[in-house]
Amino acid sequence: MLASGTGTILEALLDDAELPIAVVLLDRPCPAAKVAERAGVPVELVERTDFGSDFDREAYTERVVAALAPYRVGMLAMAGFGTVVGSALHRAYPGTVLNTHPALLPAFKGWHAVSAALAAGVKVTGCTVHVATLEVDDGPILAQEAVPVLEDDTEASLHERIKAVERRLYPEAVRRFADELALGRDESPSKDGEGERL
Repeated sequence: MLASGTGTILEALLDDAELPIAVVLLDRPCPAAKVAERAGVPVELVERTDFGSDFDREAYTERVVAALAPYRVGMLAMAGFGTVVGSALHRAYPGTVLNTHPALLPAFKGWHAVSAALAAGVKVTGCTVHVATLEVDDGPILAQEAVPVLEDDTEASLHERIKAVERRLYPEAVRRFADELALGRDESPSKDGEGERL
């Protein structure tokens, strides 16, 4: 798991007994660390200290990949991870990095999807679970669910209703994806017979 914030989506994933989560990696000190620690899951902090225009995304991503390597994870799920990662992560985990986004992609890509939906005056938005790629908020869509926009919605109220759907939809989609991944691996010979974890 890759996380950055309060840990509400992380908590929903940790609550799913069928998801064997090996590690939670953070890009900044945040409440998600306590969520992971309460669940007995190791936490790795690969702190991002540079938020300027000269941020070395690739060097940072190499540090993330190195921190994850000892855990031998088979796939990654982002839970509000606040740093766009570089190509090293996608090379290390090709086609097995999942993300959840608070809009019905391909609409309203980017960090401000909820405020963008309100500004556009749409009547419906929602959330999307997709395979993350180098292109931000792109990649194959695994699951989507609509959330109506109410007349009196603020960014906070709309985002909370979207997160309520995400907390149900994301664990379901991650579990399905992990099951399909495991089935594919079961059909090919294993080097050491050990199962892989998130």
